[in-house]
Amino acid sequence: MTSTEFSPTKFIELALDNHVLKFGEFVLKSGRISPYFFNAGLLATGEMLSVLAKGYADVLAQQIKAADHQANPNNELVIFGAAYKGIPFVAATAQALWLHHGINTEWGYNRKEAKDHGEGGKLVGASLAGKSVWVLDDVITAGTAMREVVEILTEAGASVAGILVALDRKEHGQQQSSAIQELSETLNVPVQALVDIDDIIEYVQKHGNQTQLAKMRHYREQYGV
Repeated sequence: MTSTEFSPTKFIELALDNHVLKFGEFVLKSGRISPYFFNAGLLATGEMLSVLAKGYADVLAQQIKAADHQANPNNELVIFGAAYKGIPFVAATAQALWLHHGINTEWGYNRKEAKDHGEGGKLVGASLAGKSVWVLDDVITAGTAMREVVEILTEAGASVAGILVALDRKEHGQQQSSAIQELSETLNVPVQALVDIDDIIEYVQKHGNQTQLAKMRHYREQYGV
């Protein structure tokens, strides 16, 4: 059986093997020419999803124990997947929390469009009113989509405990701080990532070529925070 233990190096290697992470020249939505691209839509194997979920679960288990949610039943914690990519992530993470940490947490997700029949609405899964929520997603770029999710959660009567993503590109936006830093400061909650550009640069330094390394470092110097 393949180990599902999470490490940045193993995750980067799996991402490269499955073409989730690519090196080259990629035009981003911002117009920047990036020497690497991370496509979370290709996290489409059982191994990759298991490794990612284990990484999420390890971070969340630490947070849950630190906050002592189990000793405070009036402050129940829910993990929440931001549609659409966050949906399989949150389902797999709920399983990983139970299997690896013995934590039986509720989970839910949002729809992009409200359902007008059956139970209706934009929310699926656990009830959110009065609960603390950790939001899971792949990559935060400008933070716009995440702010929309936060608004949905607030309207549902939940409070955001934190945000956890797979990759932090550590790039500044219009300001000199990154989208992750801005979100953390605006919401006054932790925003964490399993892997960041510095982990990728370190990997390239050990296993890549000098040309690619130079491009990654130059991009980091241009746009990094």
